[in-house]
Amino acid sequence: MLDLGLYVLYALLGIAIATAIIFPIINAIKDPGALLKIGIGIGIFVVLFGISYALSDSNVSLKTAAAGIDASSSRLIGAGLIMFYIVLAGSILALIYSEISKAFK
Repeated sequence: MLDLGLYVLYALLGIAIATAIIFPIINAIKDPGALLKIGIGIGIFVVLFGISYALSDSNVSLKTAAAGIDASSSRLIGAGLIMFYIVLAGSILALIYSEISKAFK
């Protein structure tokens, strides 16, 4: 009985993933302007990751080396953290700008 439930779960999960991928593609084909906005957003994130990767270092301490993290993994982790900080600061600034601009309307 448990195996049947797991197979049903896998089937429903596959259907959910397929619809989560297919429907946005269908909507993007109907509205090409939205596809351009998505491309610009992805491009901004790629540039932000490039900047974050350039700013990160690849120092590995003894503790992280014991955990199996090498220099390239350390650099990717650092880039991810720096990108998180940049996006967090940008969202806080956007929130402040939004509230101030609403106050003057």
